[in-house]
Amino acid sequence: MSDWRSRALRPAKRALRRSQDRYPQSPPELSMDPRAAEEGSEAPPAEESVVTSAIYRDGHRVDGPPNLAETCQRLRDHPGTMAWIGLYRPTEGQLLTVAEEFGLHELAVEDAIVAHQRPKLERYGDTLFVVLRAARYLDEAEEVDFGEVHVFVGANFVLTVRHGQAPDLTAVRRRMENDPDLLRRGPEAVLYAVLDSVVDGYAPVVGGLQNDIDEIETEVFRGDPRVSRRIYELSREVIEFQRATRPLLDILQGLSAGFEKYGTNEELRRYLGDVADHATTASERVNEFRQILADILALNATLVSQAQNEEVKNLTVASYTQNEEIKKISAWAAILFAPTLIGTVYGMNFVHMPELQWVFGYPFALFLMLVVCSTLFVIFKRRDWL
Repeated sequence: MSDWRSRALRPAKRALRRSQDRYPQSPPELSMDPRAAEEGSEAPPAEESVVTSAIYRDGHRVDGPPNLAETCQRLRDHPGTMAWIGLYRPTEGQLLTVAEEFGLHELAVEDAIVAHQRPKLERYGDTLFVVLRAARYLDEAEEVDFGEVHVFVGANFVLTVRHGQAPDLTAVRRRMENDPDLLRRGPEAVLYAVLDSVVDGYAPVVGGLQNDIDEIETEVFRGDPRVSRRIYELSREVIEFQRATRPLLDILQGLSAGFEKYGTNEELRRYLGDVADHATTASERVNEFRQILADILALNATLVSQAQNEEVKNLTVASYTQNEEIKKISAWAAILFAPTLIGTVYGMNFVHMPELQWVFGYPFALFLMLVVCSTLFVIFKRRDWL
């Protein structure tokens, strides 16, 4: 088994940069809807959506026919050959033309036209139809970009329909052509190579999501108010990633179940087992991420609640302190009001007012003020107003 089929999950950014540097990227993705042609306009020829078309014999590339009709004719004229045709975002008319040439089942073709399918494995007679969800991690945007690839596997042909930039099937083709021993095992070997490419593409995504989760944990404890939104957005990406990885395990189990019935080569069985191990690892990590994000969200809610309680506590303490000061001010105001009231009464200059001619009137007024103020002071002091 070659080295590229036994890679373990590697850190995200290093793996993604190496992949981008080594293999050129596909044309930019415009939309997931493959039916780009306007109604009433003439459908473009199917060859416009063909990225690469090649015929292989005994694990080696022997020809690259210019059109689909000639490719089919070569397959009929030369038994023992295999065709591998790659389509990128074909229109409905283009895909129907290809389906007619290779006799593809209409239900499988309909799924390939509509796209946005759940990963699945279906068998229509001698043709195997597989839907895979690929993913790649975008470093600059710190988000996951999802693609979709449909694989038709026949007795002597492989047809790949890609609706996104991932996976890089050009790199898969190069790797297979550099490994004739594997390529000569037929269309099933190509299918497993595509599966391996999709699963290996999950490694940078797993690493990137791990980095994002680590950053979020730091932001949560720093009290960043924007972290809740980021947790929500990352949770949606993890859920979408889980939708891509979880059904893949069923696909691999379905292929394993048909080993004996369809006489799958022993080497391909080991190859599939290696892919299944990587897929299981990725699926388990995604499940962990979802649980971790749920815990982080709950922790963030707790921390926010604690911060709010602390603010309420501080406001309560401030309010209590303010009330204490108001009580002191009110108590002293009451004490000072008493002599003012007495002085006001004794300050009225009426002729017939009692005690105006009394010798002890002034000392009595002062004594009365002192008694009233002292009494009020004692009362307020006992009530802790002073």
